[in-house]
Parts: sequence; C-alpha cells; structure tokens
Amino acid sequence: MNIEKENFMISSEPKTQSEQKLVQQQYNTNVAFYVHLKEYNNSVREELIRRIEEVFFFAKGVDWKFDSFGIEKAGSRGTDILGYFIFRTADAKKLQDFFIQEFKDYDNALKITCSIAKYEKVDEKFFQIGVE
Repeated sequence: MNIEKENFMISSEPKTQSEQKLVQQQYNTNVAFYVHLKEYNNSVREELIRRIEEVFFFAKGVDWKFDSFGIEKAGSRGTDILGYFIFRTADAKKLQDFFIQEFKDYDNALKITCSIAKYEKVDEKFFQIGVE
C-alpha cells in the first residue's frame, strides 16, 4: 500500500538503504528494571551509571540495546525513589541475571523490580520527508 501525501510517500516496504536500516525486528522484548532506592544524593546517579556500565561490560554475548535510564525522585509519581533502566533484548533471562548480579550488593537499594514485555510487530511503514 502506497499513500502519496504532498511531498512524501508512505510505503509498506523500505525503498532506500536508509529505510532498510530502520526496519524493526519482527519480535521485540523490553526488559525494565526499577531499583528502589533508600536515598538520593549527588553520588547516586554516578553510582548507578557505573554499575550499569558494568552490566554492559559483562553482558557481551547478550543481544541487547540500551533504551533509557533515569531517576524518579519521591513525589514525582509515587513515594519511592526509583532508578530505572529499560533495555531491548533477545535474551531477557541472561540480561536479568547480569543485572541482578551487579546490583545485589548495592547498599542503597531496597529492592529491584523487573518487567519483561514481548511485542510483535503488526505493521511498519516507511516514508521520507523533504525539508528543503
């Protein structure tokens, strides 16, 4: 199905090399981790980044992509201080094992919660927009 709109065309198939690189995987698994923190201070962000870099370092051989990281302070959406990490991976169990191994001795953590969500691509369209 092709839909022509003013100066761009929407296509169900990638037409250019750039569009080929954008093709999403048929199946995708997101793994989200919350590290529930006892306290937040200036060094917490650096410590979380250091630990997550260790997860990345040791996770060689796991097909994953880092999606996002952040810290939610108490009151923004709840009462807990949360460090959150979201990954896309093909091997959620292996990534989960690496993550827990790296955070199990983190004194500032009350607990770690995790969700694993599997998605299936149902549709994908491609288009280019001229900006000149």
